[in-house]
Amino acid sequence: MMIISEGDKVRTTEGEIARITEVLGGGAAFIAEIFRVNNGFGVTIDTIRYNDIASIFVETEHPINQEAVV
Repeated sequence: MMIISEGDKVRTTEGEIARITEVLGGGAAFIAEIFRVNNGFGVTIDTIRYNDIASIFVETEHPINQEAVV
């Protein structure tokens, strides 16, 4: 079982992107901001379960070479 924390960005099994805002029940469920496209763009606050999560985004920092900036 992968640990999911507040602030993590995930993809749900339905293909939606969500940002975890609160961990519930030791990681069994989460309150999340779910970015949905329904007649435009919107954010829904909803509860999702661990089994509703297909993947976790791993973000990395990429330094910018300041010498290359013109």
